[in-house]
Amino acid sequence: MNTRFSEEDEGFRREIVDWLEGEFSGDFREVRGRGGPGDEHSMLDERRAFEKRLGEAGWTCVGWPVEYGGRGLSLERQVIFHEEYARAGGPGRLGHIGEGLLGPTLIAFGNEEQKQRFLPGIVRGEEIWCQGYSEPNAGSDLANVQTRATLEDGEWVIEGQKVWTSWAEWSDWCFVLCRTDPDAEPKHRGISYLLVPMRQEGIETRPIVQITGDSEFSEVFYQGARTAEENVVGGVNGGWKVAMGTLAFERGASTLGQQMHFQNELDEVIAIAKRNGAAEDPLIRQRIADAWIGLRLQRYNALRMLGSKEARETGTSRESMITKIFWSTWHRNLGELAMDVLGAEAEVMNGEPYDLTGLQRLYLFSRSDTVYAGSNQIQRNIIAQRALGLPREPRSS
Repeated sequence: MNTRFSEEDEGFRREIVDWLEGEFSGDFREVRGRGGPGDEHSMLDERRAFEKRLGEAGWTCVGWPVEYGGRGLSLERQVIFHEEYARAGGPGRLGHIGEGLLGPTLIAFGNEEQKQRFLPGIVRGEEIWCQGYSEPNAGSDLANVQTRATLEDGEWVIEGQKVWTSWAEWSDWCFVLCRTDPDAEPKHRGISYLLVPMRQEGIETRPIVQITGDSEFSEVFYQGARTAEENVVGGVNGGWKVAMGTLAFERGASTLGQQMHFQNELDEVIAIAKRNGAAEDPLIRQRIADAWIGLRLQRYNALRMLGSKEARETGTSRESMITKIFWSTWHRNLGELAMDVLGAEAEVMNGEPYDLTGLQRLYLFSRSDTVYAGSNQIQRNIIAQRALGLPREPRSS
């Protein structure tokens, strides 16, 4: 693990800092700091325009191979880019799922025709993607998906329901896990990974209102939705391996950018604590110190994970298995600390019930961190079984 960057890499850092500062001082001044967790509905048109601007300037998909439209940046420079984007207050990325999940999955598992069809739109920032995994009865038990796809006259016809689909109402495409062999045993062998256009008859999207008042995710109903026969990645009934590969890509260099967002939030908490006198409370000071230490631990573990030979060869590692439970618990605790630092002001809003300040949004949204993308309970099972090799508890008869 290398925690320092070379002189050449620091030169690259200055390049991206200068470019971002120029953009956020000009036409995109208003999108700075918008569209993060709990603020997903803000300035959608402007953020779409910024996605295209990133594409024009070559700042999307920076870690992708050059032959697929990326910059082919080293891991160190990917880390620098994501850190500086977050440090500059770059807006929440509408293209994140396509760039960080679907794109790397196609590069690893897709055929050449699929790469040529779908990757350029992501690079240009023109096509937005969402992820169709979870269902009402298939969340943690993802292999239990019941959404079905049947091949009819050269098209897959899809029937079923997905839930907690982030950005579904704004997306052009969705990668959907479907059951294409209902009789397969074990059940994960009968699943296929389909690329499905969202803007068609047969797809109904119902936004789910969150406690923040936003609707970042939705229920999606597939009622005769269609996609071309060739839009299956990894072969028919070969979707489980592809799906697991997609999940592994969630642990890439962008995790360092997430941590910089956390740093921005912690900095705001510290500034308010100094301003309103909360920092004079020794218990508050200790909690702030613990938050600072926890954030540094996240950074060093992320660097260790990204430099792991096991992670490069298998897509995962024991270091990566502790990441989600650690950051989600840390971030939830930061939200609670923010409210205690604000004191009575935490309960006051300026207008309508959902006219929230940034720290109020942080608190409300972070309540979900330990639930989505694998609850803390599921994360403990993963660590116990896959990292520590502990046996499953036998089912009672």
